[in-house]
Amino acid sequence: MPGIGDYHETRFTHDPARRGVWAEIADYLRPYFPPEASVLELGGGYCEFINAVPGATRQVVDLFEALPRHAAPGVTAHVGDATSLSFIEDESVDVALASNFFEHLDREGFERCIGEVRRVLRPGGRLLVIGPNFRLCAANYFDDYTHRLIFTDNGMCDWLESLGLRVERVEPRFMPFSMKSRLPKARWMVRLYLRLPLRPLAGQFFVCAAKPVEGA
Repeated sequence: MPGIGDYHETRFTHDPARRGVWAEIADYLRPYFPPEASVLELGGGYCEFINAVPGATRQVVDLFEALPRHAAPGVTAHVGDATSLSFIEDESVDVALASNFFEHLDREGFERCIGEVRRVLRPGGRLLVIGPNFRLCAANYFDDYTHRLIFTDNGMCDWLESLGLRVERVEPRFMPFSMKSRLPKARWMVRLYLRLPLRPLAGQFFVCAAKPVEGA
């Protein structure tokens, strides 16, 4: 990702309030995590997501040099390129997470990353994607100067399907576009928001895609 050093000092500064937001998101997504799951997060940043999810083994990878300092006990942090997962064994992961990550890649990097995700996922394993939905946040999409690819919920689903994953669930309106906004971040408000049938100001999608099981 370009400008990774300065990025954590400008656009993506540390905000302790995000910890509670991600705890509620993790709780909402808990049904996607099987018992004793092996979980991997791509582009984990400050580790709020991977720290909050359940899992017998949890790993996170990011170019961010301070990544290990933010990983909770029990989370293995790898400082490196999330588009090349050579340190992860084939078919050893139950759930892969990618939150606000893929839009920072170029086309080649995205397709290489999905190829690696397919390799490390067990048959039936899932990729959970959260990302900005361009059709809902076009006016603000490039406020993040490191965005390179443009995704909508439909575009993400079609691209994942073309690369061999099977989309199981889509929520076009999942969360607000950015946590840099002044919207309240109290846990009870996030919990209520995720349970609304209509989510005002939503600018991100959620997509769940699975690695097919042969013969199924």
